[in-house]
Amino acid sequence: MPYRILVVEDNDDIRATLIMSLELEGYECLEAVDGIDALAVLERLPVPDLIMLDMLMPRMNGWEFVETIHKDPRAHLAKIPIVAVTATSEKVQKAPGEIQAVIRKPVDLDELYRTLSGILAANRG
Repeated sequence: MPYRILVVEDNDDIRATLIMSLELEGYECLEAVDGIDALAVLERLPVPDLIMLDMLMPRMNGWEFVETIHKDPRAHLAKIPIVAVTATSEKVQKAPGEIQAVIRKPVDLDELYRTLSGILAANRG
């Protein structure tokens, strides 16, 4: 069964490229255009194995999204590993149980694949 990844990215071209690249590597992808859209995706089953999260988005940015799912009464949402994907120069804090890794834009696909496989393997069991 392939890993399922939720790609949360407001830029249509970047989101499409990430999804195409991940699907070519055998991942199943869900998509959202911002944090609010991502919350709606998380209402449906199946829940993703990992969330790739852009930090700078309209309506609800990455930091607000992380805060929201960690306050959600459905505790399983807070356990989904998150990889921040960002072009911002602002330091993204990697608090335990929140953001597991940070990938800088433009995305190096080899780095992305290594990061995802390591996190997913560690969280599978």
